[in-house]
Amino acid sequence: MTTDTPSPIKAVPVRHHGRWIAAVLVLLLAYQIGSALLSSPNLEPHTIGEYLFKDFVLEGVRTTLLLTAIAMLLGTAGGVLLAVMRLSANPVLRVSAAVFVWFFRGTPLLVQIVFFGFLGALLPRLTVTVPFTDIAIFDQPTNAVMVGIVPAVLALSLNEMAYAAEIVRGGILAVDKGQTEAAHALGMKPGLTMRRIILPQAMRVIAPPMGNEVITMLKSTALVSVIAGRDLMTAVQTVYAQNYKVIPLLAVAAIWYLALVSVLSVVQWFVERRFGRGHRATSGGGMFR
Repeated sequence: MTTDTPSPIKAVPVRHHGRWIAAVLVLLLAYQIGSALLSSPNLEPHTIGEYLFKDFVLEGVRTTLLLTAIAMLLGTAGGVLLAVMRLSANPVLRVSAAVFVWFFRGTPLLVQIVFFGFLGALLPRLTVTVPFTDIAIFDQPTNAVMVGIVPAVLALSLNEMAYAAEIVRGGILAVDKGQTEAAHALGMKPGLTMRRIILPQAMRVIAPPMGNEVITMLKSTALVSVIAGRDLMTAVQTVYAQNYKVIPLLAVAAIWYLALVSVLSVVQWFVERRFGRGHRATSGGGMFR
């Protein structure tokens, strides 16, 4: 008895015509935009190259990075505290934190920056006294305190606290309640449980949006130029107000922002990968198994 050997199957790849058409359209659009920008006589590439590494631009970059670092440090620390307060069983702490988040998320950051920049018009002096006494712990003219980058740091930090609080609160709520119960069964105090058990596990959820917050903060520092915050945007605005080369100097600022955001994006990728790896390693049964 003979058996017929089946002929080999001839695989025909699927044609993705739509992908090619979309790619061609995107390339054509990119070409049109690039051509329009490069052909503009007001772009002045030589001017961009001339100002890209000027001392005042580099000083603005340093101030921008400093503002970002301080605001994120204070904002994250305050956000963790506010998140814990919002999850507290104490109604006073819970409501106070909710009101803080409501106010600073509900008003534009630009309004907050201008408010702190002109705080001296509302409060001529900043005075801190011992409650129910006339003993002054701190008493200084407001305009003597709110100088340099202080108003910018205050506005950026307080605004970030409100957003960081919600991010951290979401991360804490994402951790299974059994983790807390297991920690308490082992005799761990609530504060120690939060530091050692809850927050480390919540970082898997917190890390991606907080990375986005750092990038958003870096770009938001440009808003402090309205109160002459000495940042990158303030630096280029000061110069183009004198030489009227608006487009080239805005391009200088854009190049620096893109470069800084690109570096932060790489750092964010590594941080997310690190915390994601830790989650996969413990996903078989959690910390207590």
